Amino acid sequence: MTRSALTRKEATHERIVEAAARAIRRSGYAGTGVSDIMKNVGLTHGGFYAHFASREAMLAEAADRAGAEAVAASASIAAGAPPEQALASLVRAYLSKEHVENAEMGCPVAALGSEMPRQAPEVRRAATRRIKEMIDLIARQSSDWGQPGAHERALVTVATMVGTLLLARAVDDPKLSDALREATLEQLAPNVA
Repeated sequence: MTRSALTRKEATHERIVEAAARAIRRSGYAGTGVSDIMKNVGLTHGGFYAHFASREAMLAEAADRAGAEAVAASASIAAGAPPEQALASLVRAYLSKEHVENAEMGCPVAALGSEMPRQAPEVRRAATRRIKEMIDLIARQSSDWGQPGAHERALVTVATMVGTLLLARAVDDPKLSDALREATLEQLAPNVA
């Protein structure tokens, strides 16, 4: 195979993974089908196996990509803020109304958390790795990073952020959704700045 053919194959593979990463956040793992993903990128279902050994392999790459995008977005927000405001900025962005309304491009843990226990080991492994990265990112932004209890506080912060986002998306009452976000911000902001 020539290098240009390999490059085309790699580019196609990336398009499939990108489409799958959006689809799992939008429709869940169960609602993400190979045929739909391949159609979305302008390919036939038959071409799928030139890129992946199985649907689970595609889902694992999609989970990894979605998680990587979420961690990178959070890291960028933290890096763009003064160090003493980095964590508060990250929490505010994570719990923003925009993030609530854009599950397809947002945190895959909040979008897929309840489905993860039923996924193949490689899908769970990819998601777990990215969750650990998010916890580490939160811990590094804390003013008490490296001190006793800092890691545990990062665990609670991430769990609270994800739970709040999940609930804010789940309810059909916009006022309740906003109240969930605002209450969490009030509770976390003094502890994270």
